[in-house]
Amino acid sequence: MRKIILTGGGTAGHCVPNLALIPALREKGFEIKYIGSYEGIERKLVENEGIPYFGISSGKLRRYFDLKNLSDPFRVIKGFGEALSILKKEKPDIVFSKGGFVSVPVVRAAGLLRIPVIIHESDMTPGLANKLSFGAATHVCCSFKKTLDYLPKGKGVFTGSPIRPGLLKGDRLCARSFTGIREGDYTTLMVIGGSLGAQHVNEAVRSVLPKILDEYNVIHLCGKGKLDPTLNHMDGYVQYDYINRELADLFALSDIVISRAGANAIFEILALKKPNILIPLPSGSSRGDQILNAEAFEKAGYSYVLRDEALSDDALIKALNHVKDHRLEYLDAMEYAAESNAVDKICSLIEDCAK
Repeated sequence: MRKIILTGGGTAGHCVPNLALIPALREKGFEIKYIGSYEGIERKLVENEGIPYFGISSGKLRRYFDLKNLSDPFRVIKGFGEALSILKKEKPDIVFSKGGFVSVPVVRAAGLLRIPVIIHESDMTPGLANKLSFGAATHVCCSFKKTLDYLPKGKGVFTGSPIRPGLLKGDRLCARSFTGIREGDYTTLMVIGGSLGAQHVNEAVRSVLPKILDEYNVIHLCGKGKLDPTLNHMDGYVQYDYINRELADLFALSDIVISRAGANAIFEILALKKPNILIPLPSGSSRGDQILNAEAFEKAGYSYVLRDEALSDDALIKALNHVKDHRLEYLDAMEYAAESNAVDKICSLIEDCAK
């Protein structure tokens, strides 16, 4: 049996795409194991899938001054030694990395041992962790065609972003039963703030509720610790701090989605063909990758983009009305998106390299 080691972590975004590959890799007969950080969010996600998990030391490599820059290089060196030991013992046929700083020592150790490595970059421009890993990579997959311009020549492969199969099997009736949302001729709006929530988006949505609930049902995933119990009386509005198993059903019920523009989120929205409004994180709060992601989706006709700094009651209502009025145009644009079937493309590449 061929063996693959998956790696990536630090955030759910560096783990969830790996999980999307697991059913297909199992069908192809791969034995799957995972290397992540000792206590990162990826550990629980992976162990819930019944995948053996190895934790290693991990340090963040920052582009800015921080006292931890003095200690983290030693943690990375320790992680490299641990990864080297695990790979020597497990002898995988291939390593697949989704990025995050925990992946750097794993990929570098695999390169030293001449184990084939495939990396996946979700965002428009590569993050620092993946850049540090390019030298050891056999191939670098990417979610956007434009990303090929930023990858080492001869290594880049456009695949799209892998989507969890279960997300495509939602049930509208189950969602209605779960949410208890009102019946009737309402457009259902789902707002996704991510596992940690997006406070500015939360505030903007809550501010317009009195103006939109005559037309919309609103399902608000606002992030842990960000529920507002004073709004529970509003007919047509339901809020949750976090959703896991029911997410596919909620997507199935939704007509329009409001989201930040993280790569995983927007490609899930694309795969589900949901007209959407993207509110990317401003450049002051990130390296600007969400802005580039959102602009690419807007240019392709998949999304309406509303900048965080322009967010207001009037701007949000205008965006909602536009997407509702042009819903069929967004659906047409998403119907034949080239970014589809990423799981099949990536797994075929893994098979070829693991021979």
